[in-house]
Amino acid sequence: MTSTPPRGPFRVGDRVQLTGPKGRLHTITLRAEGELHTHHGVLAHTSLIGQPDGSVVTNSSGHEYLALRPLLRDFVMSMPRGAAIVYPKDAAQILAEADVFPGAVVVEAGVGSGALSLWLLRAIGAGGRLVSFERRSEFADVARANVETFTGDEPANWEIVVGDLVEELPNAVAPASVDRVVLDMLAPWECIDAVADALAPGGVVVCYVATATQLSRVAEYIRGTGLFTEPDANETMVRGWHVEGLAVRPDHRMVAHTGFLLWARRLAPGAVAPEVKRRASKSSYGDADVELWTPGAVGDRDITDKNLRKRVREARRAADGAREAASGGPEASA
Repeated sequence: MTSTPPRGPFRVGDRVQLTGPKGRLHTITLRAEGELHTHHGVLAHTSLIGQPDGSVVTNSSGHEYLALRPLLRDFVMSMPRGAAIVYPKDAAQILAEADVFPGAVVVEAGVGSGALSLWLLRAIGAGGRLVSFERRSEFADVARANVETFTGDEPANWEIVVGDLVEELPNAVAPASVDRVVLDMLAPWECIDAVADALAPGGVVVCYVATATQLSRVAEYIRGTGLFTEPDANETMVRGWHVEGLAVRPDHRMVAHTGFLLWARRLAPGAVAPEVKRRASKSSYGDADVELWTPGAVGDRDITDKNLRKRVREARRAADGAREAASGGPEASA
């Protein structure tokens, strides 16, 4: 995967993260005639172009700004969104629990805004392959533009398939040829059978879900197939700490629940996993409980078409700037 150079002077088209007065963050795309306007004054982009990463520049009112290229975790938190993103804390856990490695063949669904795609592309390296499935073409457009913005181009080892995973997966990959599958969707249990066919023996499926009812249903479905190991599940919470001299205490705010992760490994054909003791009996839930597990009851967050079109335009503008920087045009060498 190509990427924006991690070092060197700022160029036209680069994304730059500015930390201003009181720690306020601004993420901008450098333009030859661009300006950042705030109530603290005006900062011309030309004061940044040609400066090294980590420079401090001053705006028209004398306020100082620290300029840094955004890290991937910074970029995904500020990029245009068509759908909710996988937070960095969860993306890191997905990479760890799925054991995503350089050269791996990985399938993800849905692609959302491309946040997890960026982490997966970095993990698999140039020798790997990522196939991303997304039902909505608008979300796919936002994700593609966001990835191009960060990498400078659309990676050659990345493919976005617009359509339903169950229908399109057999056409995109050969049976038993996929190393890892990540399902970030409302009803992942609907895709488990197709995923089982695509995964190589020993391969890992990871499901990222928001609610306990979703977690319960997908776990029971995976158990019921008899094709996987006993699923494991967890959630990750991150609490920051204030550290200044002897004033050491936890922050008042923390990034708590964003989603649950559940993962299991594909068994070899014909293999039967040893029975796990203390498994909940089937009588522990009934038809009424299953009805509460349906996607309609779980709920989903909708985004208006107008808002989505705006985010597509924002993502494409950022991608155009990244391509301009990567091409080394006349403005970049000025």
